[in-house]
Amino acid sequence: MFPPQDYDVAFAYNARKHGLFMHVVNMEHYGHLINPDSYDTSRAAPELHEQFTNKLDWELHYLHEDFYKISVNESYELEQPCTDVFWFPIVNDYYCDDLIHTMETFGKWSGGTNKDERLSGGYENVPTRDIHMNQVGLEDHWIQLLKDYVHPVQLKVFEGYHSTLSAIMNFVVRYRTDEQPSLRPHHDSSTFTVNMALNTKDKDYEGGGVRFIRYNCTLVGLRKGWMLMHPGRLTHYHEGLPTTGGTRYIMVSFVNP
Repeated sequence: MFPPQDYDVAFAYNARKHGLFMHVVNMEHYGHLINPDSYDTSRAAPELHEQFTNKLDWELHYLHEDFYKISVNESYELEQPCTDVFWFPIVNDYYCDDLIHTMETFGKWSGGTNKDERLSGGYENVPTRDIHMNQVGLEDHWIQLLKDYVHPVQLKVFEGYHSTLSAIMNFVVRYRTDEQPSLRPHHDSSTFTVNMALNTKDKDYEGGGVRFIRYNCTLVGLRKGWMLMHPGRLTHYHEGLPTTGGTRYIMVSFVNP
C-alpha cells in the first residue's frame, strides 16, 4: 500500500488502524544546525560577529542571564537610580571582555580632540578617547542588538514614544589617567542615550562614574554588562567623573539623534 521507504507513514497508518493513540513531543534539545561559513578566525573575537548567522548560539553565549526576566516578565520593575535613568542587565562578561579585546586589538583610539575626521563635519563638540563600532565591523551588529533587546525596554519605560530606532554614534570610550580621565558636563546629541559598563570598578579601575547635574545624582561602581538608559537632550545634563587609576571602558550609543 505504501512505498517501502515510507516507514513513518506506514507506522502511523497501522497505529490508527489498531486504535493506538499517539502523542509525540520533543521535550529534549539534542542540538541544532549552525552556519560555519561566517566564522572568521582572523578576527579578535569571532563570536561577536555571529549575531546574524548563528543567533541562537550568540544569545546563549552573550546575553546576560537576567535579561529574560525583563523580556518575559511584564511586571518586572527596572531599577531607576536617578530620575528617568533606567538601569538593566543586557550582556554578560564574555561580551564585555570580547568587545574590549576587539577594540584594543584594533588599537586606533581617537585623539580626544575636537578635530575628528571620522565625522561628516570633522568636528566633535565633546570629544572622548574612543573607537567607533563601524571601525571594527560591528556597527550593524550593535544596531541589531539595540533593536532586538533595548528597543522593547525603551517602549516600556518611555511610554508614548514610538519611533524607528536609529543610531549613528556607537562607540567604546576609554578613560585612564594618562589620556582622558573624565568628561566635562554636556548634553548628548540624542533622543535617548544608552551607556553600558564594560568592566568593573575597584577591580579594573578606580574612580569613575557619572553625575546627572540637574538632579544632583551620582552613580559610581556601575555593573559590568548593565546598561543605563536616559534622555539625551535638555533634561539630563551630565559629566563623566575622573578615573583615578586603571582603565575604564564604556559602550555608548546616541539613539535617534
